[in-house]
Amino acid sequence: MSTTLTSKGQVTIPKQIRDALNLAPGCSVDFAVNREGDVVIHKVGARTSRKPDRFESARGKADVKWRTDDLMALLRGEG
Repeated sequence: MSTTLTSKGQVTIPKQIRDALNLAPGCSVDFAVNREGDVVIHKVGARTSRKPDRFESARGKADVKWRTDDLMALLRGEG
């Protein structure tokens, strides 16, 4: 499994490795070099706290089935 170094010195951690370490966006990782010269990556503690998504509580909650024409008329202040 290989990846390419960008001009900014960044690499993408392959999905198989992310899955094995249970890494998700916002996770902190630590890199080390062992005695054999291999790079070792470790997940650091719990997931870092991030700003709550203001839309998260509303996702998937709509229970009204709007017809597009009716919704557009309402939004435009028509009828």
